[in-house]
Amino acid sequence: MSKRIAVLSAAALSVLAFNTAITAPASAEDKMMMKKSEMSGGNTVMVGGAPMYPSKNIVENAVNSKDHTTLVAAVKAAGLVKTLESKGPFTVFAPTNAAFGKLPAGTVDTLVKPENKKQLTKILTYHVVPGKLAAADLTDGKKLTTVEGETLTVKRMGDTVTLIDSKGGSSTVTIPNVNQSNGVIHVVDTVLMPS
Repeated sequence: MSKRIAVLSAAALSVLAFNTAITAPASAEDKMMMKKSEMSGGNTVMVGGAPMYPSKNIVENAVNSKDHTTLVAAVKAAGLVKTLESKGPFTVFAPTNAAFGKLPAGTVDTLVKPENKKQLTKILTYHVVPGKLAAADLTDGKKLTTVEGETLTVKRMGDTVTLIDSKGGSSTVTIPNVNQSNGVIHVVDTVLMPS
């Protein structure tokens, strides 16, 4: 398991180096962007130890989250970077590294191989819904048609939002409403599986 995470982390770091500069403390530019987004009414949310700026797109933000290195590597392997950088809008249910870690041993290593690109793309696009849906839009019993084509069912109890996939598995939203310039991310704790 740790070897798989190390390999995927290395791949994700190459994506980080390619797409954005890695900075431990927020740079003066980042701080200014944070202030600007707060002044314009947008909220900058922290995910994986990094600020997620509403003025940046899904990929620009995701590459900075230490909790999403596996997802970023998978998106790159599936060739979905340009799509998730496009205008959208998209609602992305973003599994954490720990969510990918729940999959059977070897699953991620197998999925990121070039010969399995079609299956990886199917799983990743099952986590994307066209349009921008805030947590308030995710009402109990609502059916969401994903980019992959199948549906997710929303279960809601109070403020807790859970998604039920085609196989009956469930994934809980742990960080809702991470606004992006081209949509919104809701961080989830389990990988959703299409049929």
